[in-house]
Amino acid sequence: MKIYEGYRLPDGRCRVVVSNNGHKRPLPPRNKLFNHNPTGFEWGHLGSGPAQLALAILADHLDNDQLAVQLHQDFKFRKIAGLQRNKAWSMSEDEVAREVAQIKKNRRP
Repeated sequence: MKIYEGYRLPDGRCRVVVSNNGHKRPLPPRNKLFNHNPTGFEWGHLGSGPAQLALAILADHLDNDQLAVQLHQDFKFRKIAGLQRNKAWSMSEDEVAREVAQIKKNRRP
């Protein structure tokens, strides 16, 4: 199971990794899909860094770039903005899937 983990480095920059069965890799920012914030990820507010993080998580989780672009702003509002800015966090792929399901449900006409 994938786990998305975010934490701050001593210099204040944000790092996000994806853990999967004991293996960790950096989460690619996916700036070529949509370049909200070329300087990196953020969380805990509604700015460009959280938008880039939301997009990156959804692109990784969904493996569908078009759908990730369509849903990432809602995901930012629902999940990323509420993370505590100066605390490490983790989010399972099941949590991401639940949020995506709720976003899709709320978008239906």
